[in-house]
Amino acid sequence: MNKEDICFMSACDMADAIRNQELTSEEITETIIERIEKINPIINAYCTPTFDLAREMAKAADKRVKKGERIGLLNGIPTSIKDLNETGGIRTTFGCIIFENNIPDKDELVVRKLKDAGIVLLGKTNTPEFGHKAVTDNSIFGETKNPWIRNRTPGGSSGGAAAAVASGMGPLAQGSDGGGSIRIPSCLCGVYGIKPSFGRVPSLCDKVSYHRLAQNGPIVRHVEDAALMLDIMAGSNDVDKYTLSNPELRYIDALKEIPKNIKIGFSLDLGYVKALNSEIKNSIVDSVYKFEKLDWSVKEVKIKLKQAYRSFATILLAGLAYDYRKYLKKWKERMTPTFVKLIESGLNFTGMDLMHAELQNIKFYNQFTEFFENFDILITPTTAVTAFELGKAYPDKIEGKAVSPVGWMPFTYPFNLTGHPAASIPCGWSNEGLPIGMQIIGPRANDKLVLQVSKAFEEIAPWQDNRPNFD
Repeated sequence: MNKEDICFMSACDMADAIRNQELTSEEITETIIERIEKINPIINAYCTPTFDLAREMAKAADKRVKKGERIGLLNGIPTSIKDLNETGGIRTTFGCIIFENNIPDKDELVVRKLKDAGIVLLGKTNTPEFGHKAVTDNSIFGETKNPWIRNRTPGGSSGGAAAAVASGMGPLAQGSDGGGSIRIPSCLCGVYGIKPSFGRVPSLCDKVSYHRLAQNGPIVRHVEDAALMLDIMAGSNDVDKYTLSNPELRYIDALKEIPKNIKIGFSLDLGYVKALNSEIKNSIVDSVYKFEKLDWSVKEVKIKLKQAYRSFATILLAGLAYDYRKYLKKWKERMTPTFVKLIESGLNFTGMDLMHAELQNIKFYNQFTEFFENFDILITPTTAVTAFELGKAYPDKIEGKAVSPVGWMPFTYPFNLTGHPAASIPCGWSNEGLPIGMQIIGPRANDKLVLQVSKAFEEIAPWQDNRPNFD
């Protein structure tokens, strides 16, 4: 097996190879480090590599195998952590100049769980300041580039994570998603990412801005790898009162079963989307009807969400103002202007505004509860455009129509409001050679079904043989 093939192996295959010592974790890790040293200067996905630590962790993983010790599900698997998540003894900047030299004392809960499962930590991946936008750049590390066309954005805020996975710089990446931050970069970079159900992955989050919206989750190239990673990340924990109970069946085992008689409803606008790239529209329609090969039913549905973004923005921006207003007096001139604007906007919301937003959120949840009484799965595009130019926060127009700053990403944030599990899976390519993503949404707490439907589509329309060219 050549070095590039090792870099693009699935984590499940790596785990088997390490367990059988057909390949050691040290060999795999060194091969991926070599690739990072070659590719990362081009796309800037990793902001803080931890290669010496990775080598130590790989050596320890191989020793556990050789000694016949009990090993974790992710023993020896190279993995990256988003720079929004604290890592003990390793710089964690949150993409913010204020924390440029911040070194936490301990690991965040999700990081600890992954390390306990045996991962090899390759480093931290780039993110915008406190994950506040859906492109990836900051004043410390600069911008991350899309692996497929280097003058395009990888999306955000887990842009570094998705770009790394797409480029073969590690099979597993931890991301987080408060409005689409796993699904959007997964879509634009041509990989698979899932935002679990709200409460599926426990969190010690002490920020009100994202606590009711965000979830940690996997970004990978193979659906089975997401299941494997989620088996570690998920689980009830008393430190988080919102966490869901453990699933009865491991997700990786659930993928062995193909569900029957699935009813899929799909929407191209959710009742409010103003513009959609025609290539994306055609790709989604073509892709969703591929499920009929499994004797599943497919039907276009009408969903009418009203003021979804207004409710989302009220909850998020009021939270950002509460969490970060304290930095404005001293640091405003050095903070990202778009982040400052969001904080200042949030200061204008009242308690009544928040209550109205929460009431609307209840109505949205009830709408989808009613939808899932008649359908098993909802499918939409992940984004309304493919990857656009670096240096832009958003495209001004789609198909010649002027759009708002969030007009290109209207499909993801509703499911942060409602807490439903939602994944983005590659489903096609534009004429320029950019990935197109399809969003798969499941009933509340039914992450298993989203993974199973994702796996079924992956088998119908695999994409993993496509690799970015860095020659």
